[in-house]
Amino acid sequence: MAAESSFDVVSKVDRQEVDNAINQAAKEVRQRFDFKNTDAAIAWSGEFVEMQASTEDRVNAVLDVFQSKLARRGVDLKSLKAGEPRQSGKLWKITGEMQEGISQENAKKISKLIRDEGPKGVKAQIQGDELRVSSKSRDDLQAVQKLIRDKDFDFATQFVNYR
Repeated sequence: MAAESSFDVVSKVDRQEVDNAINQAAKEVRQRFDFKNTDAAIAWSGEFVEMQASTEDRVNAVLDVFQSKLARRGVDLKSLKAGEPRQSGKLWKITGEMQEGISQENAKKISKLIRDEGPKGVKAQIQGDELRVSSKSRDDLQAVQKLIRDKDFDFATQFVNYR
């Protein structure tokens, strides 16, 4: 009898890559002509990413620059949850949060997808903020990975611990 193979479905963000993207975006915002005299800036604020500028359009442009830097560094944009622009004194601000971990609700969505549309004999088990998928057939596991990728959930997913 073949040993059971498995992998974990996770939602993780490489904090160093996010930090590099913030630094690159901050540099570009300081150097670009269209950001001159707009008080545009981007930086960490605790666990959140804080973007600011003098107008709503400019703060949205800072967010756009940040998203392009994240994409270029291979960070899934689904992991960034950016709030709405809000006025704070004379500045407009956007607070963004990097989402990590799969919530119970999202893990149940993935588990239901695997049960309903996945190959028979594949088991999904929720373990905290991860989902362990196991099967005797590695081909079935690869089919499940393709199924999850193709479903295009509104949160970032990665596959780790494939054994």
